[in-house]
Amino acid sequence: MDWHTLPPMDIEKRSFEIITRELGSKQLPPDLAPIIKRVIHTTADLDYADTLYFSDDAVKAGKESLQTGAHIVTDTRMAEAGISKITLDKLGGAVHCFISDADVSASAKERGITRAAVSMEKACALEFPLIIAIGNAPTALLRLNELIQEGRIKPKLIIGVPVGFVNVVESKEIIKASGIPCIISEGRKGGSNVAAAICNALLYELQMRNY
Repeated sequence: MDWHTLPPMDIEKRSFEIITRELGSKQLPPDLAPIIKRVIHTTADLDYADTLYFSDDAVKAGKESLQTGAHIVTDTRMAEAGISKITLDKLGGAVHCFISDADVSASAKERGITRAAVSMEKACALEFPLIIAIGNAPTALLRLNELIQEGRIKPKLIIGVPVGFVNVVESKEIIKASGIPCIISEGRKGGSNVAAAICNALLYELQMRNY
C-alpha cells in the first residue's frame, strides 16, 4: 500500500467502512449510530457498540442545545483540545476547562478535594446552556450530581465517560439516575478522547445538516 496517495479524508471514510463491516449484523439506531461509530473510530474499540448508554432524548437534547449556543464544559485540557472549536463557534458556543485555573487549584488544595470537583462548582457561574463532558474524573460527576440536586446547575446534557477504577462505575450510575439527559460509557472504559468524540459527533451531525 502506498500511503502517500491516500488523502486524510479517504482514510477516515475507509475507517468508517471497516467499522461498519466489522459490526456485521449489529443494528445501531440511526440517531445513535454516528456517535457510536465515531467513538469506535477514536478508540478502535468495538465494545462501545454495546457499552454506550443513551438516556431518552439525549441526542436530541444535545443537538438542540448546541443549536441554541450551548457551551461545553470539560474536565481535561485533552478533551478541550479535541473538541471542534470551529464548528462550535459557528453555532455560538465555546469550550471551557477550569482544571488549571489558579482559583480552582487553590480551593481544591485548601479543601482537600479534586480540582475536577471544584471545576464543576465554577461551571455554575456560566450563564449559557451547558453540556458537561467528563472524560477523566469521576469526582467531577459526583460533585456535578450534588450541584444538580442543590439546584445550582442544570445541564442540557451530561456526557459521562470517565475512565479508571475508583468510583468510575458508581459515578456513571449516579448520573444515569439524575434525571438529566446523558450519554454514559458503562463500565470502566472511557477517556477524554471519548468525551471529545461524542461532542464532535453531535457537532458534525449539525454541520452536515446545515450544508
